[in-house]
Amino acid sequence: MPVAMAMVAALLLDAVLGEPRRMHPLVAFGRVADWIEKRLHRDRRLAGALAWSLAVWPPVALAAWLSMVLAAASPWLDFAFNAAVLYLVVGLQSLGAHALPVARALENDELDHARAAVGRMVSRDTAALDEGQVAAAATESVLENGNDAVFGALFWFAVLGAPGAVLYRLANTLDAMWGYRTAHYERFGWAAARIDDVLNYLPARLTAVTYAVWGHVAQALHCWRTQAPAWDSPNAGPVMAAGAGALGVTLGGAAPYHGVWEDRPVLGTGTPPDAGAIRRAVRLVRRGVATWLAVAVLLGWLWRGGLHA
Repeated sequence: MPVAMAMVAALLLDAVLGEPRRMHPLVAFGRVADWIEKRLHRDRRLAGALAWSLAVWPPVALAAWLSMVLAAASPWLDFAFNAAVLYLVVGLQSLGAHALPVARALENDELDHARAAVGRMVSRDTAALDEGQVAAAATESVLENGNDAVFGALFWFAVLGAPGAVLYRLANTLDAMWGYRTAHYERFGWAAARIDDVLNYLPARLTAVTYAVWGHVAQALHCWRTQAPAWDSPNAGPVMAAGAGALGVTLGGAAPYHGVWEDRPVLGTGTPPDAGAIRRAVRLVRRGVATWLAVAVLLGWLWRGGLHA
């Protein structure tokens, strides 16, 4: 029950406060990771693994130590610490804050503003996107980051508490920084990409199930089964295919990166996404979070009742 209540408290803080505007720990972590990369970068997997370890394990160990010290001092201090840590690593409110301006700009026929807004969400070249491609990019980002910034953090918090949430979010951040298949990162970023794959394996599939439950169930499961294997990421594939099927839209396809249009498999089925699809994707994530919280509270209540039986 304390774990479930900490999850509820963290998401309430996220809803009320949003992301910290100054001195966000993940921003500070990114700067530290950049500093480590500049000194340790070599075209070797071992160098990348060492850099990953130096960046991630110290803050995870600090979170574990603080959790133990505070738990010994007071259960309320431990509760407050766990809720605060999860609040800092979860990004539910941020998801809507980034995606909904894209939807509003498209609804107001402000394509340039929509391109600028979606450019803050994705790494592709947005200047060349038309309205449908802007909507697709935003929808894809919401679905994928629903797992990376929300459900994955909730899963590892439920499993390992504050240290687990910190481990997951930092690993995910390093994957976003180093996990590229380019000449510069192919070997150095190998550890970051593989570790993120391992940590995301279960959360991604639970996220896909969650999307299916709150959308077109049979369609989502069919898209997951038939389309996800073709996607280049073993975890993003199930999440985005199930999400696209749940929403009844078509995602994927060609997208521009660094001036080159890359062909990607088609995900989902139905109509091309529009502003409404972006809004429905945000609602899909929010309903999924509400479901996870309800399940966590129920399991905590049953566990507590079992202990007192």
